[in-house]
Amino acid sequence: MPRPRPPYPRNEREASATRPPHERELLRVCGLAAVQALFDCDPDRVERLFFEPALKADLDTPCRVLARARKPYRQVDRAELARIAGTTLHGGAVAIAHPRPLAALDPEAVQAWARDGKPLVILDGIGNPHNLGAIARSAVFFGLDRIVLADRPDQALPSDAAYRVAEGGLEYLALYRASLPAALRALRRAYRIVGTSLAGGSSGMDPTSDRPIALILGNELTGLEAGTLAACDEVVRIPGSGRVQSLNVASAAAILIYMLTRSPLGPDRCP
Repeated sequence: MPRPRPPYPRNEREASATRPPHERELLRVCGLAAVQALFDCDPDRVERLFFEPALKADLDTPCRVLARARKPYRQVDRAELARIAGTTLHGGAVAIAHPRPLAALDPEAVQAWARDGKPLVILDGIGNPHNLGAIARSAVFFGLDRIVLADRPDQALPSDAAYRVAEGGLEYLALYRASLPAALRALRRAYRIVGTSLAGGSSGMDPTSDRPIALILGNELTGLEAGTLAACDEVVRIPGSGRVQSLNVASAAAILIYMLTRSPLGPDRCP
C-alpha cells in the first residue's frame, strides 16, 4: 500500500501556476532504487517512465501502474536515457514526476512528533543538493521520519540531484520549511535544541536530557549563523585528527544521527 502523503490540489495543472518554481517543475527521479521508492510511496505523482532494457523486469509493476493510468513509459537506449535524465548518472531508469509540496512547520504538531522519541534533523542553509540527498538517505536508513528545511534562499530543496543521491530516501521523509531561529522557540517545548560547530562546542551530547534531540546542521562553508547558535541548548562538534578541517556535512550528519539513534538519547526505539 502506498504510504500516505500530503494531498495534491484536485486540479494539479491549475494549482501549479501559483506554486513556487521548485513545486511547479517536474522532477527527473533517477536510479532504480529511487524510482521504485517513488512508485511504492506515491505513484500518482509519476507522469512518464523511461528505462534501459536490462531493467524491464524490475520495473514491470511500475509499468503496469502507468498503463492503468494511461501514462507513457518506454524502453530507451543509454544515450537517449542520458538525454532525458540530463546526466549519464541515471542508473538505468528515469521517472518524470511532480514534486511534493513542502509543508510549513506547524508548532501544534511538534509535541506529537516528539512523542515517538526520535531525533529531528534541521538543515539551516545546506546549499548543495547532493548533501541534502545524502542526509535524507542517512536519516531514513536510521529510521527517522521527517526533516525541517530552513526557509532561506541558500537552502537546497528537493531536486533531480537530491533525489538521485537520496536513493529513494526522500520518498520516506516528510519535509517541512521553517524560519530560523524563530521556529526554535516552538521546537524547544518538545525538543532539546543541539547545534553543530566546526570549532567550538562539546564532543558529546548531554545524556540526561528528558526530551528528544533536534539536531541543526549549518551551511557547508559558514556553518550555523550566530542567531541560531545562540538559540541552541547545546553545541557539539565531532573531534578529529586535525589533519583536515572538518567532515563533509553529510558525513557528519550520518555520524551524529547514528549516535542519536543508538544511544540512551533516543533510539533503541527507532526501527
